[in-house]
Amino acid sequence: MRVFLAGASGALGRRLTPALLAAGHEVTGMTRSQESAERIRQTGAQAVVCDAFDREQLTEAMREAEPEAVVHQLTALPDEYDIRKIDYAPTNRLRTEGTRNLLDAAAAAGARRFVSQSIAFIYAPDSGTLASEEDPLYTEAPAPFGEAIAATESGDQQVVQTPEMTGLVLRYGFFYGPGTYYAADGHSASEFRKRRLPIVGRGSGVFSWVHVDDAASATVAALEQGDPGIYNVCDDEPAPMREWMPVYADALGTKRPFKVPLWVARLAAGRLAAHFATGLRGASNTKAKRELDWQPRYASWRDGFREALG
Repeated sequence: MRVFLAGASGALGRRLTPALLAAGHEVTGMTRSQESAERIRQTGAQAVVCDAFDREQLTEAMREAEPEAVVHQLTALPDEYDIRKIDYAPTNRLRTEGTRNLLDAAAAAGARRFVSQSIAFIYAPDSGTLASEEDPLYTEAPAPFGEAIAATESGDQQVVQTPEMTGLVLRYGFFYGPGTYYAADGHSASEFRKRRLPIVGRGSGVFSWVHVDDAASATVAALEQGDPGIYNVCDDEPAPMREWMPVYADALGTKRPFKVPLWVARLAAGRLAAHFATGLRGASNTKAKRELDWQPRYASWRDGFREALG
């Protein structure tokens, strides 16, 4: 089918474009710079330079592309992820106003299927259980993450509640692999080498991981099947910080992280860092595997880390 990919130059978009082409789809990739547009064209896709907040320009671009489906992968996260001073506001706007603009433009262009990026680490804490798509979100999370969760929920609901569109929301786990924070040349890898990311307290915060290539394959699957709704896209083994951090350090070839008390982390990095370290809830991928007929190539981050970093 004809697919309009918003965010084709991002970490996932760069892996998704060739995956869509390999599956036989015709792709128009949207980006904000001519340089990125040229890289998109080199993959064999069409490219358009467009701003998601310019409704007129976006609608014109979408009508020219005549997509049957639209994929929303727009984010505006910084190259360096510092939880103490992260600014989610640009991505929040993309997930609220940007989502609305893309949905309206997609409808105007005659598209009938819409697949949107979301995140799987926004569920309310509940020790010992993995979150399903119906579980409540952590709307009371410490700032600025609470605002990010509210914006994400707004975008998710816009997608699934638009009557003229078959809307699927993919709540991805933490990305690793090429172009991500956890790639060998990514910011998190750099912080690990400098031993700036310790295991906090009991290290009980549960992370759900997904390799960017598995996220791409799930997105391709969501274009071809699945009812409207929300799907957690992550691997089969959500794991607490105390388990995955030493394995990641080993795969990276650096020293294992040291441990610090919870109160030290709260004092040094704030409540949000403490939540990620000790209160984060993992997500179940059962629904995505069943209804999208999807299987992650890397069923566990244990194997994925070694291959991605080896």
